[in-house]
Amino acid sequence: MKRGSVFLLAAAAVLSALCGDVAAASSRWGKDYFPNTEVLTQNGETVHFYDDLIKGKIVLISFIFTSCTDLCPLTTARITQVVDRIQDQIGKKIFVISITVDPENDTPDKLKAFADAFYKGPGWTFITGKPDEIRAINAKLGNKSEVATDHRNEIVLGNDSTGEWARNSPFADIENVELAIRDMDPAWREGHYAPAMALAPATDHHGLKLEREPGQILFKKICAPCHTVGVGDRIGPDLLDVTVRRDRQWLGQMIMNPARLRAENDQTLADLDAKFKGVRMPNLGMSATDTADLISYLAKKSAEIADLRAQPEATHVHDHEDTTAHHDHGSTDNP
Repeated sequence: MKRGSVFLLAAAAVLSALCGDVAAASSRWGKDYFPNTEVLTQNGETVHFYDDLIKGKIVLISFIFTSCTDLCPLTTARITQVVDRIQDQIGKKIFVISITVDPENDTPDKLKAFADAFYKGPGWTFITGKPDEIRAINAKLGNKSEVATDHRNEIVLGNDSTGEWARNSPFADIENVELAIRDMDPAWREGHYAPAMALAPATDHHGLKLEREPGQILFKKICAPCHTVGVGDRIGPDLLDVTVRRDRQWLGQMIMNPARLRAENDQTLADLDAKFKGVRMPNLGMSATDTADLISYLAKKSAEIADLRAQPEATHVHDHEDTTAHHDHGSTDNP
């Protein structure tokens, strides 16, 4: 992904967050709009799409397919960050639904492996089913292409009880996406309760200045949904000291085109595939310049953490790229 593309995604996300992109009014979307056909969950359970997944609920809906090597893993990782931030309501008032756009190939078992790589808690359902019926559901939600790789890289937010529906971008600031989904709840809007987590933008755990250097921006937008630096494995492994542990040329190849390394039967990548199962790092198409900026940032960040940990008062303190909580997620095969 070229740097310009990253910024375009961010700009689109901001516009989406500001404008809301309302999808439908209460008179249109609801019981008589959504198909109530039977679908299969990642656990192999048969449920009715509207009655069991939409009716009376606040939902965040995304479109994915398990063999995707482009944005699906990144989109799902971004949603995982949102889920982490709404743990007080996930599975209670707010529910996440990820619908395959490749029902011919995405069996419940494949969806289960994909889902477990990101999240194993309540409130998030991945669905597949008969191709014609899944496509009918997707079309009602605005995803009308029958080509899996052409699906819409956006999320749909809705409250079936109030009839409020809107589109948003998974690449918006996580705080803004959280606010957008919480805002679907009239009780939250009226201040009847406060969220369990602070809604202020995430800051560096040690108070280090968040410099707006290109590598940092790339990390926050592209890498942070799956990785941390010094906090431990998330969906992907911790990248602390990755520039020391891995050859930089190999690291550059891994960031720019992991599929090529895999095709070449690279042993280091094979070992990572064996360790981190479920979802593979997507091909982001990053330029050599972006890759160099990102590697430079990872080296600088690791050095800052090492210096901080060397201070007596910081012996037991760990860096935190993302202040949101994280749970028993799986991993991708990043370095």
